[in-house]
Amino acid sequence: MTFSLVARCARTGQFGMAISSSSPAVAARCVHLRPGVGAVASQNITDPALGPLILDRLESGLSATQALASVRERRAHIDYRQLLVVDARGETAVHSGRQVLGLWGEAQGKYCAAGGNLLADAGIPALMVAAFEAASGDLAERLMQALEAGLAAGGEAGPVHSAGLRVVDRLSWPIVDLRIDWAEDPIGMLRAAWDVYAPQIAAYVQRAEDPTRAPSYGVPGDE
Repeated sequence: MTFSLVARCARTGQFGMAISSSSPAVAARCVHLRPGVGAVASQNITDPALGPLILDRLESGLSATQALASVRERRAHIDYRQLLVVDARGETAVHSGRQVLGLWGEAQGKYCAAGGNLLADAGIPALMVAAFEAASGDLAERLMQALEAGLAAGGEAGPVHSAGLRVVDRLSWPIVDLRIDWAEDPIGMLRAAWDVYAPQIAAYVQRAEDPTRAPSYGVPGDE
């Protein structure tokens, strides 16, 4: 029901994830990021509690492989889950259980990991990793290109209806958190939202940190 990619930016230390699914509001359940700690995708027959559990273990000092192994050993129904992890060193780990739905795949790259289930082609995660590694620009843009590459390669076996793009930096809140929860073209709509939001990120961060130095809002009534 899902294809996604998690990543760490080696230049900025940001963590991010891009995801799409035939299910509604996929980013609300499957995306788990923590500044300075890591990124986790918890998907397939989703248990949203797994994301924070793995992030807690990463924050305690475990590697991506160790954190994932710790949760796999202790959590019931783990065969139904697909999990992608990247840690603060850029190391990755992936789990695809024996009960993952349909045609599924997974791939790991430099500072990134991708996975999917009910796919049109099992090689889609590898193509997403390749697209991410070939892309340039901000982390969110590279994630967006990876998601678009997954869709271009066939995506899910059926149509997708939701998508999300999230990035955390040094702040306690995401600097990018865009979601399309139900639409006929969620990835296209996500691209449009990202293109509008991207030039404004720095201004929103500045308004949070020091509104006295922030740029004007540029809306009617703002003098």
